[in-house]
Amino acid sequence: MRQTGILMPVFSLPSKSGIGELGEAAYHWIDIMEKAGMKIWQILPLNPVGYGNSPYQPYSSYAGDELYISLEELWKEGLLAREPSPFREYAGKVDYDGVREWKLPHLKEAWKTFREKSLDETSKFRSFAEQKWVQEYGVFRALKRKNGGVCWNEWEEADKNWISNPRKLTAEEREEADFQIFLQYLFYFQWMKVKETANAKGIRIMGDVPFYVGVDSVDVWGGKDQFLLDTDGRPIFIAGVPPDYFSATGQRWGNPIYDWDHMKEDHYRFWLERIGYSGKLFDIVRIDHFRAFDTYWKIPSSCPTAMEGEWIEAPGYEVLDLLTRELPEVELVAEDLGELRPEVLTLKDHYHLKGMKILVFSIDSGGKYARDINADKENMILYTGTHDNDTLMEWYHHLNCASRRKIRRFLKKEGCGSGSVKDRLLAYTLKSKASYVILPIQDILGLGEEGHMNTPGTVGSPNWEWRMPSFEEIERAMKEFGTLVRKYRPAI
Repeated sequence: MRQTGILMPVFSLPSKSGIGELGEAAYHWIDIMEKAGMKIWQILPLNPVGYGNSPYQPYSSYAGDELYISLEELWKEGLLAREPSPFREYAGKVDYDGVREWKLPHLKEAWKTFREKSLDETSKFRSFAEQKWVQEYGVFRALKRKNGGVCWNEWEEADKNWISNPRKLTAEEREEADFQIFLQYLFYFQWMKVKETANAKGIRIMGDVPFYVGVDSVDVWGGKDQFLLDTDGRPIFIAGVPPDYFSATGQRWGNPIYDWDHMKEDHYRFWLERIGYSGKLFDIVRIDHFRAFDTYWKIPSSCPTAMEGEWIEAPGYEVLDLLTRELPEVELVAEDLGELRPEVLTLKDHYHLKGMKILVFSIDSGGKYARDINADKENMILYTGTHDNDTLMEWYHHLNCASRRKIRRFLKKEGCGSGSVKDRLLAYTLKSKASYVILPIQDILGLGEEGHMNTPGTVGSPNWEWRMPSFEEIERAMKEFGTLVRKYRPAI
């Protein structure tokens, strides 16, 4: 069945809290999607953001960021007094530091109130807190706070090696660990309520799982043997990609490289547990940088750019054999963009995984196609763009006048000749035979460079800060888009 969806990060939702969150904003958005006939809501990673506020450098690949917790929902549960927000509802950017500074004292107040709650509620909490990843995350955050917030490989030796040689936490450390576990409890149940609401309205959620994890994460601190680290816990090799469309010197991400030999001895438990947990949170799991299951770019950590790396083969078939056998209920999607060797696509097709195509990478400035989208197999997802490239209208406006005319003539020839250029491009995308068509919300709104989400190879503001305008504007745009969907992409 052909389905249509929207790519929209939770942090971009309009709200009165300075960031999109798991409360009224999420439920309002789900209602809008349902009315427009959408079936998939694709999001970016929800994990606690790390360096540069990037969702791809999280402190944990299991935990959720406490910034997404809705204080309004906690007020409804009697855990908080109602507090006015200091943020404008439709502020143009996410203020991560400001939101954290405002929310954390209120979350601590909720923790204090919660401990006085009924035994039934605290029993539910204790059951959640028994999970190994939650316990380790709580300790990690407590020790990180004790050590001044620096990366774990700069901690005191006893704290650096706490997993292999645990000591009893001090009262202050235990309190902080329990508070962090409480935050994960709140996040999990608020998120699952959002997911259940979406599912009840016929909308599935596609989550995004980064291939790598950040070095300053509980995953690396608690599983040093899974990564290529030196005796001080610093990466010997780091991940990235060679020079490409996005960067002349490549991208040096800084994530530690996996120790695949050890992972094999461990029967790839790291991957089985990680994808298994993601399958609980999401209906569809997109694996970012899927190509690294075939070959990955291995950069010596001493090198200043990604140009000095080399391609190394990975045990992709062994890992995916395990995942598809043990987790048959998890629908996996492969992010297979960029310059790839044929073996990557063979690997993806061997497991019948949906891959991705990007409209703006498939059409050239002369209105001709490097690849015929409609001649492609149906088992794929077609996008107008992703969080890493120009918006649809940003791309169009960068073309010269002659190229724009050629594209308009091409769209008319394809039966998409009426309406604005934006609507004609959306209509052409919707006509694809692809199983799923997913569009960034910025393209539905017709935004140009003001809707840019992230520039690969750069760190910090304004990356990951874009927020949607008012719900009123979104409702109008989604209503119009729903009309296009019914005309050009009826469910079959």
